[in-house]
Amino acid sequence: MKIDPRDAAAVSAEPAILVGVRTRGSRMDFEDPLGELRDLAETAGARVVGELLQNREAPNGRTYLGKGKVEELVAMVGELGARVVIFDNELSPSQIQALEEEAKVKVIDRSELILDIFANRATTREAQLQVEIAQLEYTAPRLRAMWSHLGQVTGGAPVGVGTRGPGEQQLEIDRRLVSRRLVALKRELEEVQVRKAREVAERRAEHFTVGIVGYTNAGKSTLFNALTRGGAYAADKLFATLMTRVERWNVGGANAVLLSDTVGFIRDLPHHLVASFRATLEDAIHAHALLIVLDASDREAPAQLQTVREVLDDVGANTQPRILLLNKCDRLATLHHDERASLRTAAEWQEREPGALAISALTGEGFDELRARVLALVAGGVERRTLRIPIASARLIDAVEKRCIVHERRYVDDEQHGQAVELDVEIGDRQIEALLPMGEFLVDGNDARPKRAGWGSGKRKPPHLVDDGEP
Repeated sequence: MKIDPRDAAAVSAEPAILVGVRTRGSRMDFEDPLGELRDLAETAGARVVGELLQNREAPNGRTYLGKGKVEELVAMVGELGARVVIFDNELSPSQIQALEEEAKVKVIDRSELILDIFANRATTREAQLQVEIAQLEYTAPRLRAMWSHLGQVTGGAPVGVGTRGPGEQQLEIDRRLVSRRLVALKRELEEVQVRKAREVAERRAEHFTVGIVGYTNAGKSTLFNALTRGGAYAADKLFATLMTRVERWNVGGANAVLLSDTVGFIRDLPHHLVASFRATLEDAIHAHALLIVLDASDREAPAQLQTVREVLDDVGANTQPRILLLNKCDRLATLHHDERASLRTAAEWQEREPGALAISALTGEGFDELRARVLALVAGGVERRTLRIPIASARLIDAVEKRCIVHERRYVDDEQHGQAVELDVEIGDRQIEALLPMGEFLVDGNDARPKRAGWGSGKRKPPHLVDDGEP
């Protein structure tokens, strides 16, 4: 019986040949064009046995490769015993079919490879739903090229003598099944996403939130573990993180934020995944601030930064302040000449990207300045102000002294509350807002709630900080 090479999409443990066509405007690494594809293939579990690269003005319409390169690919498949060919480009269904007819092995493109990795790594129900939807949306227009069983069948009856009838092509059945499955999956995913959006909104309302984003394998999870109690899976491979993890991060004194670790970005990410994984990036989209982690030692760092910014714009995370973190800066001086990044020092990067901060997630270099910058965002425009607090509000006074720099303290009589304390402090708008639920106070002689009459009246606003040690 003939086995259709499309019957299994997984490439785990299969000997693979990598193929890339570099055209005008291609974003492949000039020195190692197939380096990222190689990492992706190995992440998926494939064993790379050969590589083939072609430079063309434009891809061939039928086979993407030129005729001579197709013949060379067929010879390599036979000689190296490859069972799968992986293209770094996105192929059309007809191109996949033509190449499989020539090579007699399974052919997949970059998008399908990434989908395969995500399918193997998805652990939460939300991620599994998103991956399956993305796979079906990718597969649906390719059914004609991916299936060869187009015989006429009738509903549920075996194919053979006495079973022929009006029927319909198996292709049509497959398409209808895919359509039904997509509707059911999207309905279930919508329910999950509604809950997730509500949780994210509640976190944002109650706490100052910071999202870690960046190119895959830039060191995001390592940084997350170093800044918080940890728990995020960190490994030197692509897409080690496929689910969001949120932990508390103390940025100074009693000021803390909620820090989220998110899935990594990659160039030419399948648009189905960008759409499907928007909910996975919900924490980043709605975060008060973003930390963009960049592997400054990577030769392709400038292109990776461009990709991250493009994806953030695509998902709508483009309104909050961003801090660019030049991670692995400790490696810049130790790289060999042939593997150096295009910008060789942190100073060169900072000249190109003003405000970028050099850090090392492994050694902790730059962490103090990072905390100071985030604390400034948490405070929201720090100024020297005078707070008047009733002396009975001990918890509120203690919170101010923990969170702020206090320059002077005076005890005064207050007409409404009797004895009070006046504190000359450096404090920001967000810090003031965070103090509102703790009690009544004045700021520079005015009610801390200027639109409400009297101290403590009206509905209290939720805090934007987390108090370490506070209930």
